[in-house]
Amino acid sequence: MERELVAVGMNLKTLEVHEERALQRENSFSDHIQSLQNRIKEVKMVKILGSALSKISQPITQLKVVELAKINMGENKIVELEEELRVVGNNLKSLEVSEEKALQREDSYEEQIRTVSARLKEAETRAEFAERSVQKLQKEVDRLEDELLVEKERVHNLTEEIEQTVQEIQTS
Repeated sequence: MERELVAVGMNLKTLEVHEERALQRENSFSDHIQSLQNRIKEVKMVKILGSALSKISQPITQLKVVELAKINMGENKIVELEEELRVVGNNLKSLEVSEEKALQREDSYEEQIRTVSARLKEAETRAEFAERSVQKLQKEVDRLEDELLVEKERVHNLTEEIEQTVQEIQTS
């Protein structure tokens, strides 16, 4: 039972370490998500500015071409960032599921500890009762052995007395 308790204790410690790691990863992903969202806003802003510049005048045509290229790159970057955001979201969901499973295992381990502790207490109680019973029985055995010795002595004395009486009767 002690081994089971030690194993459960070790499992609880491992579970706590995994939960801590999951929490750290979750915080890291949250920061990363915020950063990606800020970058998406910046890219969208670049797209809006590019549109405004194209309407200003003809001499800025070259600038417009460059800005459109940036916008295209920005849109590609948005797609990439959205994909990365989706992956991060999936990872976050996976971590949440793992955390839930870890919590369920922790509850299970706590229940096992309670059950094993209760069984240990019952076993200790039974052992104490058995020890008291053995002591009582040993006292009774000792008492009966003493009585047996007294009775053997009495029978021996009676046997001698009978033999002596028989001899007296035979000699008379």
